[in-house]
Amino acid sequence: MKDWVHPYVKQYKGRLLLACLFGFLGIASGAMLLFTSGYLISKSALRPENVMLIYIPIVAVRAFSIGQAAFPYVEKLVSHDLVLRILAHMRKRLYHIVEPQALFLRSRYQTGDLLSVLSDDIEHLQDLYLRSIIPGVLGVFVYTVLIIVLGVFDIVFAFMMVFILGILVFLVPMISFYRTKKNHVQLKKERQTLYEQVTDAIFGLTDWQASGRTEEFLQRQQHNDEKLIKTERKIQNWTHLRNAILQFVIGIVVILMLLWANKQADLGTITPTLIAAFTLMALSVTDALTPVSDAVEHLPIYKDSIKRIQQVEQTEVSLDVPNRNTWESNQHPDIALQGVDYQYPQSEKKVIHDLTFSIEAGKKIAVLGKSGTGKSTLLKLIAGALQPTDGKILIGNEEMHSDLLGKAVSVLNQKPHLFDTTIENNIRIGKPDATDEEIISVIEQAQLSELIASLPKGMATSMEEMGNRFSGGERQRIAFARVLLQNTPIMLVDEATIGLDPNTEKDLMDTLLQATTDKTVVWVTHHLAGVEKMDEIIFLQDGNIAIRGNHDDLLKTNTHYQKLYQMDQGIW
Repeated sequence: MKDWVHPYVKQYKGRLLLACLFGFLGIASGAMLLFTSGYLISKSALRPENVMLIYIPIVAVRAFSIGQAAFPYVEKLVSHDLVLRILAHMRKRLYHIVEPQALFLRSRYQTGDLLSVLSDDIEHLQDLYLRSIIPGVLGVFVYTVLIIVLGVFDIVFAFMMVFILGILVFLVPMISFYRTKKNHVQLKKERQTLYEQVTDAIFGLTDWQASGRTEEFLQRQQHNDEKLIKTERKIQNWTHLRNAILQFVIGIVVILMLLWANKQADLGTITPTLIAAFTLMALSVTDALTPVSDAVEHLPIYKDSIKRIQQVEQTEVSLDVPNRNTWESNQHPDIALQGVDYQYPQSEKKVIHDLTFSIEAGKKIAVLGKSGTGKSTLLKLIAGALQPTDGKILIGNEEMHSDLLGKAVSVLNQKPHLFDTTIENNIRIGKPDATDEEIISVIEQAQLSELIASLPKGMATSMEEMGNRFSGGERQRIAFARVLLQNTPIMLVDEATIGLDPNTEKDLMDTLLQATTDKTVVWVTHHLAGVEKMDEIIFLQDGNIAIRGNHDDLLKTNTHYQKLYQMDQGIW
């Protein structure tokens, strides 16, 4: 709470107090409306000789009826404005936590889990203010004020109300909290599980259908839905029972208030016309105390949401690197790795171990190796998405960090995301302020001119979701144009040709090398197609370099490379 609630409460305490003030004025207006109405009805029943004797109560009823509607409306305006401001801060903060991890989110979180954190958990924190903090503060304050008012008339009766009303404000909320704590947490976990399973199933829906196991999938989802409904029903059953208890206590309070007011009238402490006034007021005030139970009951949900957000926060990539913002766009730097180690959190094995090598500016390097040898991790380290657990990575004279991503280093991923917007907008992501001439230039470099010319709307053609309107090779070329627009001296390519047919793969590789003649290219790939065009080849094994050299030399001197190349060419 101290990290994700207290700072915002402190920052917006003025608005929070203002919301509570208007909320209290709304409750007070409702109580005074019934109090004045009760007095007016009783006074009118005595048939006063002059209507002026009840004129002030009539005006007061009008005023309080307006206040009863106006103050809650203003309170909702203020409270929702407060919550939207806080949510904006929270979402921005969460974005800054997730954004540095973008290159390896898939390896750390499931899509449904991320969706749950980004939407469900943040939305729950909205309810913390609207359903817990503000109603809780108002309930305790109204309870205190009512006891003080009753104490002015009768201290003994006030003490009795302390305990009876305490059932509404303290006892029932406490019981509700402990009784439903487990169920609320369980409900949240079951919803999270559904998020994960449904997103996973959507991505693999065609495979479910192809395997003929659609019915099995539906039965599993139905089973999970039934578990969720069962937990929801437990909570609803307690809510109905709790509300019945609250209404029963409210009924007792109203009856006691009626008996007390009647006794006070007999003693002459109050006039008989105030009996109905106090009784009706009690009905209004006690109704304002019932939300306290609901406010307290949901606290475990908020706590669990904050815990899950903090788990994401605790895995935030460390960016504490000195000498930032010194990059000059005209540099053509070498890349140097000096004794680099990297070990993933909660892993005992180093993925990269004491890796030292350098890449001259303008060179084209292919990085190969078996799965799990650290190829993708190496690329993330050079990109600055990960920081070495030991050693340094230098881009020119500057230690690599994530701020240089997009300035000195650009990345063409295996599956770049293409948004449901136009081709031009997808390319312009690389440089939002790019001129039309720059856009046309990278389109030509990526050899997209013919494709775009064949489209009726040209660059204004929508790519549809995930770029599904185009083939795999076309999508990669559009993503490549986006990367070219960044115009960085270093380009990292992470198996960008995987899944393409051999001809498309060759064409894309030729295009990439032709468009990056003056750039440093580090190409991570899983096979040897096209490696003869690279300046140097590096084989990783157990987190370090096992083989290094150019294609011709390795083909002559290294039997292991000869076998791998022959197998890749289909002649082994």
